[in-house]
Amino acid sequence: MTRSGRVAFMPTHEGVSASVVAVPAGHWPTLLDFLAQRMPGIPRSEWANRLDQGLVLQESGQRAQADQACLTGQRFFYYRHVPDEPQLPRQAAVVFEDDHLLVADKPHFMPVTPSGPYVQQCLLVQLKRLTGLADLVPLHRIDRETAGLVLFGKRLQDRDAYHALFREHSIHKTYHAVAAHRPELPLPRVHTSRLAEDPVHFFKMCEIEGQHNSETRIALLRSEGGRALYRLEPVSGKRHQLRVHMMAMGIPIEGDQFYPQVLRGPHAPEDFGQPLQLLAHSVQFSDPLTGQARLFESRQQLLLSN
Repeated sequence: MTRSGRVAFMPTHEGVSASVVAVPAGHWPTLLDFLAQRMPGIPRSEWANRLDQGLVLQESGQRAQADQACLTGQRFFYYRHVPDEPQLPRQAAVVFEDDHLLVADKPHFMPVTPSGPYVQQCLLVQLKRLTGLADLVPLHRIDRETAGLVLFGKRLQDRDAYHALFREHSIHKTYHAVAAHRPELPLPRVHTSRLAEDPVHFFKMCEIEGQHNSETRIALLRSEGGRALYRLEPVSGKRHQLRVHMMAMGIPIEGDQFYPQVLRGPHAPEDFGQPLQLLAHSVQFSDPLTGQARLFESRQQLLLSN
């Protein structure tokens, strides 16, 4: 089984941390044969190129050789790379940084960590290259399609203290969303439901019967004609929670390519001119390391006027 994760003594390469693959029981004449068969999504020629460039390492940190033997239990480290990686239209910005914490303002379409065709373009790799901080790690995630604030821990020893904020619901997050205006809809309100993976589309979530596991507070900020700006406050943090809850209320978020209908498959070309109108607008909490009251707000805005 392939395992991914950064190992402390392995350096980053262009902001990308090393991933690790362990050799299971079996027989492969060479390391190149093993890599090509174990991860066939990457062409054999690409593995050969990575080996030639020294982008596959042994546990000792020395570069691995394409023709070396593979033994059961050995681990090899490699760096993710996407040839001809698509360029995103906007770059991330840092809105705050101290000795422990970094807060970034992520644009639409950018994944937080390497995903699919995006490695160098993802938020984490961009920030590692910008700051030189190899131990930087996201403390939470937001959807690739969503813009706004993401918190990062800078030191290994501080991570659990910040993760506890999310586990214990001690952090207050506010999102903004643009959707249709329904004057008859009573707001503010709290929407609760049980979310589960969609049985047809693995990349979607859906509401099912049962004890609720998701909760969102929803309020109207202002309206212009048939459109409105809403404030969304998630109490829980389920995947696609805000998008599904808005759809369930009959006001799906503008620009949503998955809800209520799938308009673009997960591997279809992007339309950068039609971003999801969802913004992680603010985060508020008491810093567990300094005791300071923290409030961060995104510098981005969603506009009602076309």
